[in-house]
Amino acid sequence: MTNTLTTENSQLRNQLKLLLEQAHRNQQIMQRYQEFDLKFISSNTFQELIDSVFDTLTEASELDVVTLSLIDPDAEIRRILTDLRIDVSDYPNLIFIEQGVDEITHPARKPSIGPYSTMQHRRLFPDTVLKPNSVAILPLIRRNALIGWLSLGSLDQERFTSGMASDFLQHRASIVAICVENVINNERLQHIGLTDPLTGVNNRRYVERRLLEEVGRTQRHGYSLSAMYIDLDFFKKVNDNYGHQGGDEVLREVAARIKAELRLSDALGRFGGEEFVVLLIDASLDAAVVVAERIRASVCNIPIALTTGENLRVTVSIGVSNLKAIGRKEETAAAAQQFLAKADQALYLAKQGGRNKVVSAE
Repeated sequence: MTNTLTTENSQLRNQLKLLLEQAHRNQQIMQRYQEFDLKFISSNTFQELIDSVFDTLTEASELDVVTLSLIDPDAEIRRILTDLRIDVSDYPNLIFIEQGVDEITHPARKPSIGPYSTMQHRRLFPDTVLKPNSVAILPLIRRNALIGWLSLGSLDQERFTSGMASDFLQHRASIVAICVENVINNERLQHIGLTDPLTGVNNRRYVERRLLEEVGRTQRHGYSLSAMYIDLDFFKKVNDNYGHQGGDEVLREVAARIKAELRLSDALGRFGGEEFVVLLIDASLDAAVVVAERIRASVCNIPIALTTGENLRVTVSIGVSNLKAIGRKEETAAAAQQFLAKADQALYLAKQGGRNKVVSAE
């Protein structure tokens, strides 16, 4: 009898020890999640937010891979991030879904938990990231709209199983969705301060700031940088004949046609009035002239349809310059000013030469 009681007592003590150890582990897990929540909620910029997702969440949850997929059909988010000098190529786990949202076959508004399926999950875990064995796909919902997915992956096949409870994961997804929306809205506000309200392209403040950054980068790394100074020909006549509303429509359409010929990495800004400046990153003078010719042709070849029903043909003159290697001792601001002045001088020669022309500073 005494031996039986002793054995039962020992078993109870072992069970209690295991429970206490499990409680201690759970407490540590909850503490890590609380720290993650605080760090995540305190993110003020998109950079801080994605660093929290890919580093802090991965560590706190003991995961092997995490991806964040955002629905971005018009590339609006990517343009904002590019304008704010965030290189999305540095984040292979950050995915933008342009189209085919319906092709992602898991239930759109409920977590999908279970084994990894190439057919279902390949877009959320592209070739640039580790392929997991089990996954939890968490839809990000804001204001009853699907904005993306937070995808958690583990090499452990038993980590995420189809029968496991998803309440905690849904709570995590709700926090992430709120923070993603807030940070993107904050970045939009910052972007608005650097955007021309009429044309929707960048304003002069942005281009001047970006110009200093790119000239400094050229100074350090020696890659090629080109600039275009673009001016609408006889724009005063447009305003005189069609009013300021017609002039505004022309400016918006010309800005859109210029933008359509550029890469996301390039910078376009309205410098004032009917003048635009373009910075072509890592582009030689010859390449810049080719792009300038495409812009000139796209503007002059197709008439602009005004809301009054009239079709108006307009042309642009473009001056192009290229920044040659500059020494580290040279003043960045002075080099930037001279670089842009050369494009402006080339523009003047294009105007003198009859307009609707591209002239190179060299």
